Amino acid sequence: MKNFFLFLFMITVTTGFSQNAPVNFEANGTGAGWTWTVFENSTNPPVEVIDNPSVSGINTSAKVARFTALQAGAPWAGCESAHGSSDLGPFVLDATNSLIKIMVWKPVISDVGIKLVAATGWAMVEIKVANTVVNQWEELNFDFSSYPNPPSSEGQYDQIVIFPDFNLAGRTQDNLIYFDNITFNAQGSTPSEPTTAAPNPPAMLPSDVISLFSDAYSNVPVDTWRTDWSAAVLENITIEGNPTKKYSQLDFVGIETVTNQLDISEMEYLHLDVWSHNFTFFAVKLVDFGANGVYGGGDDVEFQVNINAPVKDQWLALNIPLSEFTGLTTREHLAQYILVGQPSGSAVVYVDNFYFFRGDPIGTPELASGGNRVLLFPNPVQKGDVVQVLPEVQRIELYDAGSALLYSGKQVFETNNLSPGVYFLMLHGRDGKCYHQKLIVK
Repeated sequence: MKNFFLFLFMITVTTGFSQNAPVNFEANGTGAGWTWTVFENSTNPPVEVIDNPSVSGINTSAKVARFTALQAGAPWAGCESAHGSSDLGPFVLDATNSLIKIMVWKPVISDVGIKLVAATGWAMVEIKVANTVVNQWEELNFDFSSYPNPPSSEGQYDQIVIFPDFNLAGRTQDNLIYFDNITFNAQGSTPSEPTTAAPNPPAMLPSDVISLFSDAYSNVPVDTWRTDWSAAVLENITIEGNPTKKYSQLDFVGIETVTNQLDISEMEYLHLDVWSHNFTFFAVKLVDFGANGVYGGGDDVEFQVNINAPVKDQWLALNIPLSEFTGLTTREHLAQYILVGQPSGSAVVYVDNFYFFRGDPIGTPELASGGNRVLLFPNPVQKGDVVQVLPEVQRIELYDAGSALLYSGKQVFETNNLSPGVYFLMLHGRDGKCYHQKLIVK
């Protein structure tokens, strides 16, 4: 199966096509009618404007652009707008437009590159920023404030070049990439606190999740979200109606489930959504009290995973494989969870959706496409309808809300015997991965 990358780009310019007008590829918007030229990509398949294959999270646009990054293409394969006022148009790079923000969705880590090119000659500036999470929306910031404008002999910048998968190691397969909504932003326009809630977690079977803090799943009892030995201030706040933990003056904070220690031996990932305007370092430490369940009992184990230079000013969705906690050799009596931030004593970090889970972190756009009859999104279905899935799915398992298996089979099943309510699909892909999706029967 091909990998899918979903990029959300936002650009606003002070001159040219229109200030604060996003390149959103909508019929009544900007970008769909531009000339996008593909280069260094083997046979150079064209950029296509298509229906958004994953209307979810922070991208609810109807239309997006699709770029096919071929395995045979160069690592720097990309696409570019045309020179001239018909597309981006000439503009001066200054403090009002030099912060380019890009939201991305990628299943692998690699650089995203953006280049601005002048009308004539060779004047150009380029920045590459790597995504830090996979299969999640993420916003990347490209700060062009320290870059010069072209000499007057070469005119103003009037072209944008996008390198969606700049990977010098090369690709192992063709990758489909989606991008949307491009704008330039003024320096200092980034708020110091989140204005939107963390993304909603995906639908998963209750048996596949152990949640400490989320609205999507049932939460286990937590003794405290700030121990007495913590160096941090805790506030329980609400963002767009969504409960969120805010840690300020953060050096480290301890969270405990000592009374009800967790057995996460069957889980595969730790998930956290974090947001910060100023952190330069973030870490998570897990502590297991061992078989005797007592701190300092001689069989405690712990390990800390560090995240250097985390992305700021956006919700950063962390899906950390538990295999990365190499020193956590036992996982049956988890009792402490320690969050660390830098700069020490002044970091401010917002936290939501703290849970462990097993299975693939989230379905890919390929497995989550189609209309109402291809129920790989939480699209409602009328009782009695026939449910179908894409050929990429080898086997389906249908569960009720209590994790009872109701159906196991191939690509088609009927809903005559299902009562109205919420069900869960476990989709076994031909790529060997397993994807969770919600099914709503009306």
